[in-house]
Formats: sequence, C-alpha cells, structure tokens
Amino acid sequence: MTLDRRAELGEFLRSRRARLRPEEAGLPRHGGRRRVPGLRREELAQLAGVSVDHYVRLEQGRTLHFSETVLDAVARALRLDPVEREHLYRLARPWTAPAGPDGAPQPEPQRVRPGLLRLLHSAAEVPAYVVGRNTDVLAWNDLAAALITDFGALPPSRRNLARLLCRDEGVRRLFADWRGKVRDVAGYLRLDAARHPDDPHTAALLEELSAASPEFREAWAEHRIKDKTHGRYVFRHPVVGELDLGYETLRLPADPDQALIAYTVEEGSPSETALRLLAAWARESRRVT
Repeated sequence: MTLDRRAELGEFLRSRRARLRPEEAGLPRHGGRRRVPGLRREELAQLAGVSVDHYVRLEQGRTLHFSETVLDAVARALRLDPVEREHLYRLARPWTAPAGPDGAPQPEPQRVRPGLLRLLHSAAEVPAYVVGRNTDVLAWNDLAAALITDFGALPPSRRNLARLLCRDEGVRRLFADWRGKVRDVAGYLRLDAARHPDDPHTAALLEELSAASPEFREAWAEHRIKDKTHGRYVFRHPVVGELDLGYETLRLPADPDQALIAYTVEEGSPSETALRLLAAWARESRRVT
C-alpha cells in the first residue's frame, strides 16, 4: 500500500468536501437529491474564488505545482484545521526524499540524541517514550514499559505502536477504547505517510496492518488526519487496574519525525494511586530479575 500522492490528494479533498453542507457554507441549497454528500466541485471552487477547471485539476492530481494562493483559498473554503492544512500542502507541493546509494529515496536513520535519552530516563515518575517514523518506539523509560509492554524484550522490528496495537492481544486489551486508539493511530500514520510517501517501510507497514486488522482498514479508509499533540486514554492494566492518563507530546524542532510522549495523572485521583502501584511493581520486577 504505497502512497500515491495524486490519489491521496483527491481522496483527501473529496472527503473534506463531503463533510460540508451548502447551507453551512452560506450557499443556497437547490432542490432535488444530491448524488454525493457535501459540496459539489463547482460550489467549492466558487467559495475558494478559483475556476472550476483549476479546482478539478487540483482534486484530480493532474499536477503537483499549485500556488500557495490557490492552496490557501481551498483550505479556507474547506475549513481545514492547521494539521489538515499542512497535510494539503504536503500532498499538493513537490517534495523529494534524500536519495540512497542506489538512487532510491531513503529517509535518514532514526537516532535519539543522548540528551533526550537522559531527559527520558530522568522522568522516572511518568511513563514516557520517544516515537519516530511509522510509530516506531525508539526509546522508553521503565514506567512506559511497565504500562504498555516490555519493549526491551521485543526485537526492534516489533517495537512499533501501530503493529502492537493491531497484532498484540495484550496491548489490544490495554486500551478501554481500543477502536478509538486505532483510529488515532491510523490518522497519525496517514500524516506520516504524507511526510515520507516513498518510504518502503511505511508501505510495508500499511500493507501488513490492512491485511491483519479489519478495524485498521476501516479507520484508514476514513481519511482522518490526526497529529499527536495532547489528550487522554483510559488504560486497563492487568496488574493495577484502570488508569485514566493524559498525555502531552513534545515535538523535536531539530527532528520533526521524533516526538517525546509523556503521560500525566491528576493529583489525588485513583489513577495517581494506581500509577504509584505500577511504579512500585516495576521496581520490584527489576529487582527480582
């Protein structure tokens, strides 16, 4: 499942047109049934102030050389949020990954800086990990391993959040809203695929997850876009029970493909007690081993 940027661009724009009703956009709704939901192409072109032919060429991906003025106008007409707007630009503007020795596009290797590793391990009271391209888990602290899974016991190829979520039964049971988590991960992977459309590892992962998980296939087909910023998940841990944890994402300015994810807990809550028990259990487990 490689990312055809032209096809992806068209599907993305059609999905965003479909969610807008004419009356919401200030357009008169003409009588009769519509063949497709949402705005028609000519209505979107009218709102954006571009010719219908120009918009059709954009949606059909006939060229990937559209001006910022046109893209800005279309983004405003579609009421795209900042993440969706950036995604549109990524799909609609030319971009080439660094080439490897054989001439094929080749992303830079993923390495976590020593300073970031020290920061990660100094945050001993919160579960934290570093995620890279394709949701690969690049580094983690002991409490993150206790909360999610023992990443160190897995081969590097399996240290991937999307793969664990869709193929590991223990990780699947961990999330109270597992389907919601799958939708979030699919939305994040769609952003990642747009950043590196020629990465063979991304294509292989998407093929694998689509074959292994009907829920992932369904979530991928939604064309949802979701960057990892902040939010919360409810965990059902087999040792300490339920934990309601918020998370914060720190994106690295020098490497936007990497992010530090840290989970937090409300002071005085039952989840704070459960997290302390989890930390004690993790310490005891390390002492025994």
